Parts: sequence; C-alpha cells; structure tokens
Amino acid sequence: MPAPERIPPRGLTPGTPAAELLTEGELTVRGRIREASNAVLFCRISYDGTEADCVYKPVAGERPLWDFPDGTLARREVAAYEVSEATGWGLVPPTVLRDGPYGEGMCQLWVEADAEARLLALVEAEEPGEGWRAIGEAEVGEGRTALLVHADDERLRRLAVLDAVINNADRKGGHLLPAADGRLYGIDHGVTFNAENKLRTLLWGWAGEPLPGEALEVLRRLAGELAPAGPLATRLAQLITPVELDAVLERVEALLKSGRHPEPGGEWPSIPWPPV
Repeated sequence: MPAPERIPPRGLTPGTPAAELLTEGELTVRGRIREASNAVLFCRISYDGTEADCVYKPVAGERPLWDFPDGTLARREVAAYEVSEATGWGLVPPTVLRDGPYGEGMCQLWVEADAEARLLALVEAEEPGEGWRAIGEAEVGEGRTALLVHADDERLRRLAVLDAVINNADRKGGHLLPAADGRLYGIDHGVTFNAENKLRTLLWGWAGEPLPGEALEVLRRLAGELAPAGPLATRLAQLITPVELDAVLERVEALLKSGRHPEPGGEWPSIPWPPV
C-alpha cells in the first residue's frame, strides 16, 4: 500500500483535496494540548487515502468569556481564516467548521514551527538594533529589565495588518509559527472580531508608521469584498454577528483613511499576558 499523501499547510479552495480532507475526513484524537485555556485536541485526519495532522477545537470545550458570546470562538477562528485568504497573504492555516468526535468545532491543519527561526528576542540595550523592532521593556529578574523586540519582517508586518482588521485581542509570541518553507502562520484566533477595540498584540513595532503600498491595496480590496452582499461579507455573515461584521468594514475604512498602522489606544492593555 502506498504511503498516504501528506498535505502541506496552504490555502483551501472548495473542491480541492485539502478542503475535502478537512471537511469530510475522519478525525482521530491523538492527544490534548494541555497548555491551552480551551480544549485543543491534536488529531489525525484521513480521507480517501490522504492523511495529515490537525487541531480540533470543539465548541463544547470553550471556556465562557465575559466579553465574547458563549460558543462562538470556533467560528471566529474560521472567520479569521476567511479574512486571511481574502488578503491573499495566506497567514492562517487552512481552517474549517465541522462536526467532530465532541461536536461542532473548528478543524485546522497542523503547522510544524521551525525551531531555528527567531522572531522575538530580549536585548539589554536601549535600541532594538538593525533588523528588529521595539515592543517595550520587560522584567528579566533581580530588578533588571530588557528590551523586548520582534523581527523587522515583512511577514510579521502583514500579520500586524491582519490583526488590526480582525481586532485580534491575543497576538502572543506563541501564536507565531514560522514554517520550514519560509512562510509564517498565525494561530489561535478565537478572541477576534469584537465590535469594541480590543487589539492586543506584540506586533507594535510599526505603530503609527505609514502602511506599505501593498497593505493599502489589500485593504482597498477587502473594503470591496466587505460591502453588503460582497463575497467576504457573505461568508463572514455566517460566522460573526451583524454588528461585528459592520465593525470589520469600519476598521478597514479607518485604516485606509489614516494610511497608518494603528497605535495603542490606552483604554485597553496593548500587550497580551503572558506575552509569549
């Protein structure tokens, strides 16, 4: 018997084998990722001779949050993937909503991070140095502080724009997955799309700076797709509330009007805890 085909993380389009794998494949739970705050199950998914590793987050395993409606986090993860695909940047691993061993949940292809890639660092200096962007000071013990920095990386900059659009309230360092093929993925998008400004991220290195031309072009395209009856608006309407959908377009329009990366607002902690 030939070895099963391994599907690399990539964008899904209806009708592709990868889409069929995620939506129709049989999920076999292999274990639980214990450090996660909600139930996150590591699974093997197989369909028609194709197999891959994936993550399954059942709605039944979501912990209630005071500022998000109960039972909505899985749909927000899928919505983040939809927006990522609409940008053309492919920053979120393929993600679908489906039934599973513990009921409805999100299913996402597993991405193995490159352990050698360095996107974050602590430096004992006042300035971040070439190739890095400052986030802020961090305590490192014994009354000492160091400068927390992230890489001055185009992939991270794209992710910072995506986070601003989806209003990501939890962009931690552990949610950044640089793959061995050079691509960068962001994961854990359950606390996104709130109608109120809740942007919390480590990617503040470009705060207040002009958006690149590429980002402005993407935002203009998103604005068109988010118009009433637009293709992205139609997909998101099945995943988030009407008020939240309106807020996505408002954020895109605000970014286009300012032409700049957002800055911390002050009324909400700007960096998630723990940051990594």
